[in-house]
Amino acid sequence: MLIRLGFNLALDTFGPTPMNLLLSIRPERAADLVTPEVITFDPPVPARQFTDPFGNVCTRIVAPGGRISMSADFVIRDSSEPDPVVPDAMQHPVQDLPDDVLPFLLGSRYCDTDKLSNIAWSLFGGTQPGWARVQAIVDFVHNHIRFDYQKADDTRTAFDGYTQREGVCRDFAHLAIALCRCMNIPARYCTGYLGDIGIPPVPYPMDFSAWFEVFLGGRWHTFDARHNTPRIGRIVMARGRDATDCALTTSFGRAPLVHFEVHTDELTDLRSVSWAGLARAA
Repeated sequence: MLIRLGFNLALDTFGPTPMNLLLSIRPERAADLVTPEVITFDPPVPARQFTDPFGNVCTRIVAPGGRISMSADFVIRDSSEPDPVVPDAMQHPVQDLPDDVLPFLLGSRYCDTDKLSNIAWSLFGGTQPGWARVQAIVDFVHNHIRFDYQKADDTRTAFDGYTQREGVCRDFAHLAIALCRCMNIPARYCTGYLGDIGIPPVPYPMDFSAWFEVFLGGRWHTFDARHNTPRIGRIVMARGRDATDCALTTSFGRAPLVHFEVHTDELTDLRSVSWAGLARAA
């Protein structure tokens, strides 16, 4: 399967403003690129990339002041397979976990496990450890929070999501992650592209999405508390402890968002691509 991905963002800045951007796909997917993935800026600015401690590709720029736009448009190859379901994936005793997995058991900025531990054990202490326990958490969060774009709040923590019972995809992910960690299941936050491939077309504009992964049976597995069903065409851009580590744009100065477009479209034929448009993006 071929998927055409991209975005067009614009922010207003008020004087030179350093920015850190997590707008590139993860390095693990670079071999699947059919056309180059290049971020372009208007006005043009110098940009350099580095890999952060979580393995994400970060782009650093200094916006010169005024409006700055950034965009990308590229094609990637995907397996067309839905998220794998592995019901017999086991939960590891904490003492047996790899060292690099341990940070994903700890509380973090948006995953306030200290406030949710008693709640988690009262809700899920009787569930079967492993995949069944994670699925029970996902089912609970999926039914507990009401999705509403108008209720987005970048200060809402997992405990806030539990008490307020409304939010957007990041709130579903934060609450599920926090509950998993409370149950000694390592969980990490993910953000990236997720279109409506394999499902009925959605009536609202495309967006980046947030979901999470848990460490069971010696590897990481994908779960999505908002949709609560395996999906096709999930392309990860960033992973981390929570949304703090995976912010798509971090501005060291005031920079309100004034334009936002995302596209994630399945291609049935490469001839349907506007190669001139892709060439300009590259």
